[in-house]
Amino acid sequence: MVANSILIIRHARILLPDGDFMTGDVQVTDGTIARVTRADVAATQANPLLPSISPEDGTLEIDAHGLTLLPGVIDPQVHFREPGLEHKEDLFTASCACAKGGVTSFLEMPNTKPLTTTQPTLDSKLQLAAQKSLVNYGFFIGATPEVLPDLLQSNPTPGIKIFMGSMHGPLLNDQEEGLEKIFAYGSRLIAVHAENQARIMERRQQFAGITDPAIHSQIQDNLAALQATQLALKLSKKYQRRLHILHMSTAEEADLLRQDKPAWVTAEVTPQHLLLNTSAYETIGTLAQMNPPLRSPHDNAVLWQALLDGVIDFIATDHAPHTLEEKAQIYPNSPSGMPGVETSLPLMLTQAVQGRCTIAQVANWMSTAVAKAYRIPNKGAIAPGYDADLVLVDLDTYRPVVREELQTKCKWSPFEGWHLTGFPVVTIVGGQVVFDRGTIHSSVRGQALRFDA
Repeated sequence: MVANSILIIRHARILLPDGDFMTGDVQVTDGTIARVTRADVAATQANPLLPSISPEDGTLEIDAHGLTLLPGVIDPQVHFREPGLEHKEDLFTASCACAKGGVTSFLEMPNTKPLTTTQPTLDSKLQLAAQKSLVNYGFFIGATPEVLPDLLQSNPTPGIKIFMGSMHGPLLNDQEEGLEKIFAYGSRLIAVHAENQARIMERRQQFAGITDPAIHSQIQDNLAALQATQLALKLSKKYQRRLHILHMSTAEEADLLRQDKPAWVTAEVTPQHLLLNTSAYETIGTLAQMNPPLRSPHDNAVLWQALLDGVIDFIATDHAPHTLEEKAQIYPNSPSGMPGVETSLPLMLTQAVQGRCTIAQVANWMSTAVAKAYRIPNKGAIAPGYDADLVLVDLDTYRPVVREELQTKCKWSPFEGWHLTGFPVVTIVGGQVVFDRGTIHSSVRGQALRFDA
């Protein structure tokens, strides 16, 4: 599809901003939603604010009969490995996976090579994405103990990423004095990987020599996560600093936020921490290894309830691929991380269809609430004036996750074999069709995201 054109989506079941659905048409003009109308002629006549869209208006039409139209997913935590680790993934392959998974925008983390800690390294990533990414993009700036000037001045970025644990080298910030320097200056959002590195190192010594990957969840235990989240929350409250807690994994953290969550604090959870637990080590071994680790069924249940209650604000994948060869190494030499952008939406929509939540809640958790938290304008809703980042999904058909069909370069998923519904049929980025019934339109390019102060 060419830019500066008109697209009409016909006969879709449209999720409206108020959470209701209607069957109707959507007109997109020059990448922006122009009109949302009911298909019912009588309803259109009764409400002149919903005019019909005539066929001659459109240069391209999509028949969406039987499909549900949702805002495109904004995945707020991914590791796409470029530059420096392209053998695992790169911005092109990852964005193809995004397109197939209904992810129309992503926020990527700074632990690439070189690290994204300065304006020049941020600019380099933005330039790479402009050349290679099929979907919209934004990049975090990474905090180092030196608190480099660009941490406060670099733009555009969704915020500052702090690794409190599960990291080595310049991005590790595990001392309270250094963390306080970051919280004390500036106003941009701080997103934390909350694990207590000192406790992790102590327990690595305690459990040294054990090669069963299930020990990973004991080494990096619930207390290691809770202690780091407590510290981040303490510093956030001291300076009233915008704080986002990445990939929350424990019941204890959810209970802490339920009791004490300032208005400027948000939190996310991954589908992995909702749907997988330590039993996965028995079936998929090191493919279940991630940071923070998988937890118990009790943690799954408490995290789910916290998400339903609004204690946890939204969902991210923490897409962090490694090759199968790397994953096949004996623990603890096996790396932590798993892919997720292709499966996150159908995983969550399957839960909705099965009655665990609603489709409107899934769209809020995976799009609307993310745009609000990161202050991304004109995204996360199907309404006139919003960007046409959209996904049409099939909620009537179940099919398995198949390794050979994956677009991610690593070519595996911890959810392989799971039968899911809600797979994307068509994905639209900025009014351009980037994925259509199995075909990826690889010439489409996304745009750099804006983050309003």
